[in-house]
Parts: sequence; structure tokens; C-alpha cells
Amino acid sequence: MNNILFFFLLLSNLFLGSRGLCVKGQTPSIALWKTIPDGPGPKGENKISPKGSFTNISNPQLIVHQPQTPNGIAVLVISGGGYAHIESGSEGNPVGEWLQSQGITAFELLYRLPGEGWTTKSVPFQDAQRALRIIRSNAGKYKIDPDKIGVLGFSAGSHLAGYISSTFDTVYYPPQDAIDQISAKPDFTAMIYPVVSMLPPNNNTHSFKSLLGKSSDTKDQIQLSVEKQVTEHSPITFLAQSEDDPISPVENSILMYQALKNHKIPAELHLFQSGGHGWGLGKKGTNTGEWPDLFLKWLKVNGILGTSANP
Repeated sequence: MNNILFFFLLLSNLFLGSRGLCVKGQTPSIALWKTIPDGPGPKGENKISPKGSFTNISNPQLIVHQPQTPNGIAVLVISGGGYAHIESGSEGNPVGEWLQSQGITAFELLYRLPGEGWTTKSVPFQDAQRALRIIRSNAGKYKIDPDKIGVLGFSAGSHLAGYISSTFDTVYYPPQDAIDQISAKPDFTAMIYPVVSMLPPNNNTHSFKSLLGKSSDTKDQIQLSVEKQVTEHSPITFLAQSEDDPISPVENSILMYQALKNHKIPAELHLFQSGGHGWGLGKKGTNTGEWPDLFLKWLKVNGILGTSANP
């Protein structure tokens, strides 16, 4: 899908899909909240650039990539953007379409950004947690196995994915309805070129600035470092990153992998010699494009893909 078509399809979702409306040819979407917590937030509608980068997230929602023949697996897809914008055009949308082509139901998350006028910095965690509950509550509607719901993130989206994977029992917002009684724990997690640690020397990312600013102390940095939140209850995890990543040093993936192994959580780490950062489904001229197939094989090894009929 070219950028212009992508722009107009998603723009139409902001006015129709966000209210649960859908016409033929549009990607349906689901609003996350009846009453959005910690407002007021930004005014107006969600904004999207011609390249598919979202800002001004006044209406957090899920964009649904639904396969014709679902295989029972669902994935919450979280794009990066340093918690300052959402890189749907290069990450969430193409990956959602790829997952859809594999029979996996993908729910792309448009999450609130902490610098857009909300009263707390935890609004992305609220949205991701609520999203997982909504997906699980709609398992029957989308022919999803409620025990095969995962989360896949990129860059800052990986930080969000990894963080909520280990803090799934944390109360990030006051319960609104019966959906909030449903488990928010993912059954598996994938983190692609992830931001993980907020501790030195890995505290120079835009994610750090967006979540913690310049005046944070060590306690806050530890609290928002994903590797420090891992427990024996964290989900199985797949990691992939380039060794020459100039944005999020490769040590982030290594720290996360070691934390998972220390807690005896099954994990798989793939390090590519080159590729830099922000390669989505893969960067031309590198072997980063191998990660989608490696991810599918990992799902099979762990009994998630190709082991049972549709629910």
C-alpha cells in the first residue's frame, strides 16, 4: 500500500472507524475508552502525516487487521516514535498487514503520547493495558484463542510492550467496566530494536526524554527500565536488534535477554550485524528482513502457531 492511499484510509478511520463504524474498503477500528482517563489531552482529531506518523492522539484506538481465515492468534502491534509520535507507516501498518497475511489477527495500537497534555506520563501504559483486555474480551468475535494473545513492539513501542508484559497486574487506571476485570497479561512478547533500559549509559533516547525528562532520579529510571520489571511471571519473549543500532544501543536487547534468563523465562535473541534502527519488516541490503520468519518459527517452537484448530 503506498503512502498516499495509506494516509487517506487511516484518515477516514479517525472520523468513522473510531466510532465503531466501518464501510467496505476501510480498516475497522475500536475506541479504547468510554471515558478517556487523565484528560484533557490534545484538542481535535488524531493527526497523521503523509508518511503515516500519528500525533495529537486525542482518541486512542485499535486498528484491526483481520484475516479472512483466522488461525486463533492475536497480536497487539505497537509502533515506536520515542513516545513523541507513532510510526505506523513504517512499522505498525506494514507489520499488521503481514501478520494478517499469516492468518494472525493484528490490532495496531494508537496510544496516547505523554507530552500531549495529559495529567500523567503513564497514559501509554493505560492504553496498552486496556487494549489487551479489549482484545481478550473480543476473542469470540474475532475467532481468537484467549490463551494466544501476544504483543509486538518496535523501539519505544518495544519499551511499552515489554513494560506492560511484566507489569500486567499494575493498576494503571481506575476500572471502567467489566472489561477491566479481564487479564491484561500477554501470552508472548516480541521486542524489535527495543528501548529497554532508562539507566546510564542507555538513558539518551527520546523515549527517556519523553517519559522522564531531565530531572529524573535513579529511582524513577529503575522504575521505568523494562529489564528491572521482569519476574518469573513475565511472558516468553522474542528479541531482535542490529548491532550497529545508533538510537537504542544493542546492549538494551542483551540486558533484556539476560533478565529473562535470570528469571528462567524462555527467550530467544537475534542480533544482526547491520541494519541500524527503524527497519520495520527489514532493511534492504541487510539480513534484518529475516526476523519475521524467525518470529513465526519461534511461535511454532513454543506451541503457539500451528498446533490446534481455530477456536
